[in-house]
Amino acid sequence: MKEVRIMDEGAINRALTRISYEIIEREKDLSNLVIIGIKTRGITLARRITEKISAIEKIKVPVGEVDITLYRDDRHNSEETEAPVLNGTHIPCDIRGKQVVLVDDVLFTGRTVRAALDAIMDVDRPKRISLAILIDRGHRELPIRPDFIGKNVPTSLDEVIHVRLTEDDTSEEVIIEK
Repeated sequence: MKEVRIMDEGAINRALTRISYEIIEREKDLSNLVIIGIKTRGITLARRITEKISAIEKIKVPVGEVDITLYRDDRHNSEETEAPVLNGTHIPCDIRGKQVVLVDDVLFTGRTVRAALDAIMDVDRPKRISLAILIDRGHRELPIRPDFIGKNVPTSLDEVIHVRLTEDDTSEEVIIEK
């Protein structure tokens, strides 16, 4: 397998800055904004976006996290013997009637986002949910599209994208494995 770096630390930072400005422009009333990251790297990206928006607009934006483990459609195998490990969903405020931005690192088939939407709707019903993605690699199996995209990376089905962030990994980069 060959690894090719497609984003370095600077490119990731610039993409998150652009996404933050796009969220500010689209949402208008930031007092109703809540940003929720999908475990694991989506949470890290959500925190970074929240920090950028807070610094730009001088307001505190709530940030939460959603665990999709029980909502995954590949967890319903009757032969599965191990119980899923739950890390918990934590949303620090009421999301009813709020503008929620759901954040993840890579959008591929759309199944992770579908599971996250189900998890959020079990908490409460926001006014609107938007989707922010660092990498959109295509190959959707569900009718899901991001509202905010860091980088479009067309891939083949046998390629893999790895997002590495210093808070979760030992480096800061996006790699495509061919």
